[in-house]
Amino acid sequence: MPGPSPGLHRALLGLWTALGLGLLSLSAVTQEPFWADLQPRVALVERGGSLWLNCSTNCPRPERGGLETSLRRNGTQRGLRWLARQLVDIREPETQPVCFFRCARRTLQARGLIRTFQRPDRVELVPLPAWQPVGENFTLSCRVPGAGPRGSLTLTLLRGPQELIRRGFAGEPPRARGAVLTATVLARREDHGANFSCRAELDLRPHGLGLFENTSAPRELRTFTLPPEPPRLTAPRLLEVGSEGPVSCVLDGLFPVSEAGVYLALGDQRLSPNVTLEGDALMVTTTATASAEQEGARQLVCNVTLGGESRETRENVTVYSFPEPHLTLSEPNAPEGTIVTVTCAAETQALVTLDGIPAAAPGQPAQLQLNATENDDRRGFFCDATLEVDGETLSKNRSVELRVLYAPRLDDSDCPRSWTWPEGPEQTLRCDARGNPQPSVHCTRPDGGAVLALGLLGPVTRALAGTYRCTATNDQGQAVKDVTLTVEYAPALDSVGCPERITWLEGTEASLSCVAHGVPPPNVSCVRFGGAEVIEGLMRVAREHAGTYRCEATNARGSAAKNVAVTVEYGPRFEEVSCPSNWTWVEGSGRLFSCEVAGKPQPSVECVGSGGTSEGMLLPLAPPDPGSRAPRIPSDLAPGTYICNATNRHGSMVKMVTVSAESPPQMDESTCPSHQSWLEGAEAAALACSARGRPSPQVSCSREGAPRPQRLRVSREDAGTYRCLATNAHGTDARIITVGVEYRPVVAELAASPPGGVRPGGNFTLTCRAEAWPPAQISWRAPPGALNIGLSSNNSTLSVAGAMGSHGGEYECAATNAHGRHTRRITVRVAGPWLWVAVGGAAGGAALLAAGAGLAFYVQSTACKKGEYNVQEAESSGEAVCLNGAGAGAGRDAGAEGGSEAAGTSEVPAGGEVFAIQLTSA
Repeated sequence: MPGPSPGLHRALLGLWTALGLGLLSLSAVTQEPFWADLQPRVALVERGGSLWLNCSTNCPRPERGGLETSLRRNGTQRGLRWLARQLVDIREPETQPVCFFRCARRTLQARGLIRTFQRPDRVELVPLPAWQPVGENFTLSCRVPGAGPRGSLTLTLLRGPQELIRRGFAGEPPRARGAVLTATVLARREDHGANFSCRAELDLRPHGLGLFENTSAPRELRTFTLPPEPPRLTAPRLLEVGSEGPVSCVLDGLFPVSEAGVYLALGDQRLSPNVTLEGDALMVTTTATASAEQEGARQLVCNVTLGGESRETRENVTVYSFPEPHLTLSEPNAPEGTIVTVTCAAETQALVTLDGIPAAAPGQPAQLQLNATENDDRRGFFCDATLEVDGETLSKNRSVELRVLYAPRLDDSDCPRSWTWPEGPEQTLRCDARGNPQPSVHCTRPDGGAVLALGLLGPVTRALAGTYRCTATNDQGQAVKDVTLTVEYAPALDSVGCPERITWLEGTEASLSCVAHGVPPPNVSCVRFGGAEVIEGLMRVAREHAGTYRCEATNARGSAAKNVAVTVEYGPRFEEVSCPSNWTWVEGSGRLFSCEVAGKPQPSVECVGSGGTSEGMLLPLAPPDPGSRAPRIPSDLAPGTYICNATNRHGSMVKMVTVSAESPPQMDESTCPSHQSWLEGAEAAALACSARGRPSPQVSCSREGAPRPQRLRVSREDAGTYRCLATNAHGTDARIITVGVEYRPVVAELAASPPGGVRPGGNFTLTCRAEAWPPAQISWRAPPGALNIGLSSNNSTLSVAGAMGSHGGEYECAATNAHGRHTRRITVRVAGPWLWVAVGGAAGGAALLAAGAGLAFYVQSTACKKGEYNVQEAESSGEAVCLNGAGAGAGRDAGAEGGSEAAGTSEVPAGGEVFAIQLTSA
């Protein structure tokens, strides 16, 4: 069947193409609708503000368009597909402008929303009451007119910085404006003087604006407490004309007490109060003075005002007049024998009483008469008047004293005939006389001597003792009397009657007596300290009478005591205990010969040598007084016999003294060297130590630290520190000894470096270490022809720089000291280089490898024969070393045997073993 024609193909292709384009065009129409837009869609504007609205569309050719709104417009701008308009003085809480365009017979619309807000510019707190009682509620009311929207508004009532109530208005309709917040608050004492305020917050931050705040003016609250009880008023019920009476008014529980007002008055007279505040209490005090015009019944008023309220108390006061009575004497100063009349009278209708005798009737006087005598002098008379006022009986009185004039009288009770006073303390001397006027009294000695200062405070002395004539005088006459004054005083012991120091001579007769002064005469007794017997009369003086005696004088006025030191003197006398006949002097001890001699006064002593080496030499004596300076002690006091002579003013005495000399132990370098040496292996010996001294000291030595074991031969362990101690009867001496053990040298180590091998031109070092004491001297023997060899300062190291074949061979290290010599040898070999040539190529590699293997076998066998080996080949083949004339196995054995020495060295201490290092060039 034939296929479709080419034209049909083209037609079908065009059909499908058209159908596709149609579908694409239909899809484009459905995917691109026309719209209108209003910007901003939602706006929040401050009340009275302005706003630009932009109305636009995507219609290619809109027929017409516009913006519908009730708000005032200020200007408009247009374009083909847009419209912009400014809205001003926006005050409506909420409006909805509409943007519209007519496009393709359709109306396109976009609706917007404009809301206004108003800041809380006015925040008002309703005025508070002038005074608010504590414990009662008051109302706080806050108004914020016009602010909004109310849903974004928050009101807070404040007491100072403290928040009382906070309220938001969320959920209120958007058009709502203004807010009121009211709260009931209980008044407290601490609220007095507090400032209350209201704070408004408009929070527009969720709308992209800020937080607007405002606070009302503060209002001060004044709280008070006034108790219901009236004040307590205290005042006198009766008040005399011309007198003052205390008045007090007290009220508790006031707050604030300082704000309270007080009114205080007596009748029509306002009083001046003194106000005192204590806590919550108010206390008012004053003084009320009554005048004659106020006589009668009056009212006393106390009024306290606080917070517009007051509390008042009233009391009745009676004002009266009651003068004092009159009391008179016909003769106030009457001579003895005069008749005196006493009268008592009152001005009012009071009843008077004179010395307990009432008048005949109220308002009449009372009288009495008397003949004045001495006994009436200073007699008092008492006049009492009584008056009844308002049911209370009042009383006033007055007194007067009668003076009777009479001549002086000196009685024994007031002026005794005999006076006895103690000496010392100040006294007031009195000789009083009776009489009116008061007589003057003078006491003087008849011989014109001393005068007593009567009535004055003064000291009493012995000079005042004696007889005085006392005369009392006034204008009515005089009286005379003789008096005797005795002054007593305690005993006194002076140096004349009782000396402090007395000296007696042994064997003579003496007595101890003391005379004391005092009134009355004292009794004196003397007793030795530590005894009870009173010393009286003559006695024969002995040494035991020396000492201190206590003499005491006693009388009625006291006692006096005195210490009397009695010294008994006698001639010199030696005692074996205090001055020995035999004395041993110890050299270097610093001791002096002590020769104490009994005698008073203290005898002087001198000891002089009488023969031999001590002839004419003075023996140094210890001074009797410890504080005295001791004589110098000679370093070589000669022993022998000395004669000691003691002398004082009462005689002298002689004694023979034998002196011997000894010394303590002493060791020094000559008798006990501080450094001693022993030889290892020698027979064990003791330390060579001895000491000088008299008697001969004993010397013992011991090792410090670990004890030394007993050995037959000396070993190195015997070296150390020893302490030797020398002892005799006069002391010890110690010395520290250092013992060293010497031994023959031994070469302990001989090593080569580097251990891995030396190639020609390289460097190597040989180190030799020896053990010996004293230290060994190191010397070397090198192979013949070895040049350029360097040695260290102590010869312990041999070094070679730029090794050559002549440096190969045997080296010997020798260690030598005073006790012997020891050597040790080591062999060093220097090997020549092997040249390896590698020829590369793919064609001849195998032949070269085969030739190389054969060459290696040959070289290896040849090298073993020659005692030479290539180090690189040894590393690759696993064989460590070859020895002269030996196979690989022998090389491994030699390497193991010389493992403790450095590789490349050989030690030949006896049998001539050789350890070889194989060297190669790079």
